Amino acid sequence: MRNYERENASRVEFIKTVIKNANADGIVFANSGGKDAALVGILCKQACSNTMGISLPCNTRQNYDSDIQDALLLSKQFEIEHRTISLSKTYASLVAAISEVAVLADSAAINIAPRLRMTTMYAIAASHNSLVAGTDNRSEIYTGYFTKWGDGAYDFNPIADLTATEVIEFLKYLGAPSSIIQKPPSAGLYEGQTDEGEMGVTYASLDNFLMTGQVSAHDEAIISRLHTCSHHKRRLPVTYVGGDGCV
Repeated sequence: MRNYERENASRVEFIKTVIKNANADGIVFANSGGKDAALVGILCKQACSNTMGISLPCNTRQNYDSDIQDALLLSKQFEIEHRTISLSKTYASLVAAISEVAVLADSAAINIAPRLRMTTMYAIAASHNSLVAGTDNRSEIYTGYFTKWGDGAYDFNPIADLTATEVIEFLKYLGAPSSIIQKPPSAGLYEGQTDEGEMGVTYASLDNFLMTGQVSAHDEAIISRLHTCSHHKRRLPVTYVGGDGCV
């Protein structure tokens, strides 16, 4: 297990340095009510008093119910400024406009919400000379379990090296609300959605693979497929570079 007292101090210093180098005045993060957002919010608040958490519910009951409740619990306990912006009407308007010229695939429709959240976050951050903090952990990044140009878009990320298991350990060290620590991991993109159900592998198995290389043949096949298929998410867009073609 990591020394979370030391991890806390070093990550707070990292955030302070990022803010200073960018000549920024504050931080904005998506306060989803989940574990990763909670850890990022706590760390950012320690590093910068001008930290704003924004809940961005869109369509699902979970977004408007338990997610916001947990987001408010976090904000109250750690004195983080909180705002809520409902994106359901915006989502419906965009889907209607797109549907006039194209048939939306289910995966395309699901990923609209994270991208609307990214657009909203950057609009607010740019209006307040703030940076957008990312909330993707190592497990999500390795498997590509994030939306490209959605929650995968940010100015800095203080938890990208932490597995989902380590995020939980860190939150316990910090005394985060138990309802956040114990809730099933879910992006809340549709009713009944869970991360593990969608990936087909548990975070316990995935994290054990990342930390030790040990995993069942069944789970290794799933993890390998997820990692390979999501390679494009972890690199900059392919560009043409003269006679050598693309890189």
